[in-house]
Amino acid sequence: MGGIAPEVAGMSNVGSPMKTVQLTIDGREIEVPAGSTIWEAARTAGIEIPVLCHDERLPPAGVCRVCLVDVGEKRLAASCVREAADGMNVTTSNPKIEGLRKGLVELLLADYPEAAGGEDRKTEYDELRTLAASYDADAGRFPAGNGRPIDGSSKVIRVDHQACILCDRCIRACDDVQVNNVIGRTGKGYATRIGFDLDDPMGVSTCVSCGECEKACPTGALTIASLWGEGSVDAGGKSVAAATTSLKPVDSVCPYCGVGCAITYYVDEVENRVVYADGRQSPVNHERLCVKGRYGFDYASHPQRLTRPLIRKDSAYPKGPLSAETTSSNGRRRKPGGLVDYDEVMPHFREATWEEALELAGRRLREIREEHGGSAMAGFGSAKCSNEEAYLFQKLIRAGFGTNNVDHCTRLCHASSVAALLETIGSGAVTNVFADVENAEVALITGSNTTANHPVAATFMKQAAKSGRTRLIVVEPRHIEMADHAEVFLQIRPGTDVACYNAWMHVLIEEDLLDRAFIDTRTEGFEELKELVSHYPPEVAAEICGVDAQDIRRAARLFGSAGTAIVFWGMGISQHTTGTDNARCLVSLMLMTGNVGKPGTGLHPLRGQNNVQGASDAGLIPIVYPDYQSVTDPEIRAKFEQAWGAELDPNSGLTVVEIIGGALKGEIRGMYMMGENPFLSDPNTNKVRKGLANLEFLVVQDIFLTETAEFADVILPATSFFEKEGTYTNTDRRVQVGRKALDAPGEAREDWRIVCELSTAFGYPMAYESPAEVFAEFTSLAPSYAGLTYENLGLTGKLWPCPDPDAGDGIQVLMGETFPTPNGLGKFVPCEFEPAKELPDEEFPFVLNTGRLLEHWHTGTMTRRSRALHEIAPAPEVEMHSQDLEFLGLGDGDRVSVASRRGQITLTARRSDRLIPGTIFIPFHFREAAANVLTIDELDPYGKIPEFKFCAVKVEAASG
Repeated sequence: MGGIAPEVAGMSNVGSPMKTVQLTIDGREIEVPAGSTIWEAARTAGIEIPVLCHDERLPPAGVCRVCLVDVGEKRLAASCVREAADGMNVTTSNPKIEGLRKGLVELLLADYPEAAGGEDRKTEYDELRTLAASYDADAGRFPAGNGRPIDGSSKVIRVDHQACILCDRCIRACDDVQVNNVIGRTGKGYATRIGFDLDDPMGVSTCVSCGECEKACPTGALTIASLWGEGSVDAGGKSVAAATTSLKPVDSVCPYCGVGCAITYYVDEVENRVVYADGRQSPVNHERLCVKGRYGFDYASHPQRLTRPLIRKDSAYPKGPLSAETTSSNGRRRKPGGLVDYDEVMPHFREATWEEALELAGRRLREIREEHGGSAMAGFGSAKCSNEEAYLFQKLIRAGFGTNNVDHCTRLCHASSVAALLETIGSGAVTNVFADVENAEVALITGSNTTANHPVAATFMKQAAKSGRTRLIVVEPRHIEMADHAEVFLQIRPGTDVACYNAWMHVLIEEDLLDRAFIDTRTEGFEELKELVSHYPPEVAAEICGVDAQDIRRAARLFGSAGTAIVFWGMGISQHTTGTDNARCLVSLMLMTGNVGKPGTGLHPLRGQNNVQGASDAGLIPIVYPDYQSVTDPEIRAKFEQAWGAELDPNSGLTVVEIIGGALKGEIRGMYMMGENPFLSDPNTNKVRKGLANLEFLVVQDIFLTETAEFADVILPATSFFEKEGTYTNTDRRVQVGRKALDAPGEAREDWRIVCELSTAFGYPMAYESPAEVFAEFTSLAPSYAGLTYENLGLTGKLWPCPDPDAGDGIQVLMGETFPTPNGLGKFVPCEFEPAKELPDEEFPFVLNTGRLLEHWHTGTMTRRSRALHEIAPAPEVEMHSQDLEFLGLGDGDRVSVASRRGQITLTARRSDRLIPGTIFIPFHFREAAANVLTIDELDPYGKIPEFKFCAVKVEAASG
């Protein structure tokens, strides 16, 4: 991701003058853009026209007619849908209009339940009651009906059909904003109401619980279920009913995926908890959220939070005599393994003061370094921590421990993508933001279940496809939801991406669907690539990929004929032993069609966690300092030695999997982990277990007792996302400030502060007054972040690089003139297809693919402690094709055993004909059926990323 030239594709503002219309509203002359509605025109002049069915985020519908105005015609016009016209004379208020509006409100209010929306929400959030109060409406003037049901089937949204005024805002929010197409109308006449799917209860429909409908609802028909207090409790078992009128709003960002949605948390300061969350306006999400962002915040209040430092009872004297009960066959202490059970694990620890815990941790780590050298030390940081915390952590490992053995979960996500991008275009950052899909004629989505992993980003892609502006091509081994929006869907066999894209490039060259000028002036190595892909006609690739050759040609032609194209990819591309080759092919595809450096184009690996981009930018990578400055470059190293006042290791460090391997061999003896849980996130869990148990000393800093923390000698209680301040960089390169919403529980401390205190106890003093001071030091050493401060980041953040942070938003489209490579050229890298390292055979006939669920995140540490998310998706399941279930004599819902050469797990089988027969899918969030017990730890030779997406397994009925 290194030195990015501050360039942007030329975006001309020159064009035809904007057409306008002039009209008179309430005696005032107004000029507005042509196409504006009367309601919009009035609002620009500060004239408010009441509405109920209208929401400016949604397409107008003109259903409720409360916005009626007089335009001099026989009938009054609905201002939300009537277009303003030259010379129009509009009256927005007179006795006739106000009388009609009052009557409409009274008709709606007649059937309205007294308890609709909840007692404390009657006026603050209920637009109907607010409007009724302004008109002094008489709800009893008309006969009242009743009897429409309340639907409480959803875990997050309460549906009161009697309170519904059929404004259709929820339908438009679902269809046009989130593009989920779940809600419609059902019934006739007075019995008409909203329905979900084919009139299913909301909780059993295909609703994804994004909450967009509840946000759009102007009445008490759709409300947050937890605010009712009807048995609703948070993750800690406490009732979550609360008066919403006294809550403190805190503007922050979402703590989950790399989209980085802007969010406002509403906090009960007395109870010290978040009551509910809402999306806010930002270039990132346009107020949208997904189920995790909107409802997955209460893990911070879970009773299992760590609140005091813990010391393993035999850790204070590691060199002393060990009893038989605590000694394994090799003489080392045996540490408990398996699933975390607080009642079983906590007796092995005792509470300690911060002073004692820090002294012990600092002393033991220092002793290991003094006896065995810095190369025997390592650290795992976290992509869930802030930029400041990532920066301080890697600074401690490098300047304090004296090693570059520092890494984080980007190694398990997009290391191969970054390796390919650095090699080919000189930067591992995205070249354009995901929302620019609206300017792309074609968007390729590959190896990404976007609606589950990056659901808000997916809404922009689905909107672009629905509008007809953008045609989608989806390439994926599973028939994911995004495939339903695609013009072309290629359901290729797992691990055959290189063959597929080589065939695309074969077609593009054969049919001359190339940008010759771009190839000639901005790239190198094309002839070598041309020679290699000549051996991959679609007919050859079709045999490898398992799709029709004509479908491959169709996809390639659609892509090659587009004036602008953008590609999005996820871990289905990167998490292979051929992941770097997969990404190289995508880069070549874009270079040969000239789809880099201008609007509507670009390379966008969708980042996984909320701060993967920022943690990488801050230097949590073993081969580079902050801002991707090589640790092996003497001049760069001298710069950081001067800044940090320490001699630095001139050698590249070990990666995540290599560090665990080193621990297993006894080469890595001391470790410090901040917010990482490799026991569940790393491949081949049994090997990870042995490696962790083999460490001489392990310090874990976290908010819960994770599976990894079970192996620790010292556990330091940290703060959750909600209890600290810091900056986070999303997948678009947008740097945003996360603001403190809650007080930390017990004695828990901010991560950045703990790092400083441990570093000082170790013997490398660190002292900072605030995260802002840390950020200033980081940006002084990271050219891409130059000029950014907490003050100029504001509420919506900035993209890096940002040449003018006081006035500009940062550069959106990178590489418009040149690439940040030594010669300024993009590089084609030819790649031969290679099969996966472990193929299915007679004993292990199935191919396992692992990944995420919409409702859960990473190792489940947070989401499985969130009440709503856990209730929606409470248990692990393995998806299998119906043919495979039938062949094995199994049924949907049966308990099965899944085994590989490395281990075995038991879970429930679930029929899913969206898979290719012979393949299965298991999410990796669930410790009781940890998918990574099965996965192979073979690495991509370039990105050093493990093979999570392909290994051979067998499936059998579970015994008993």
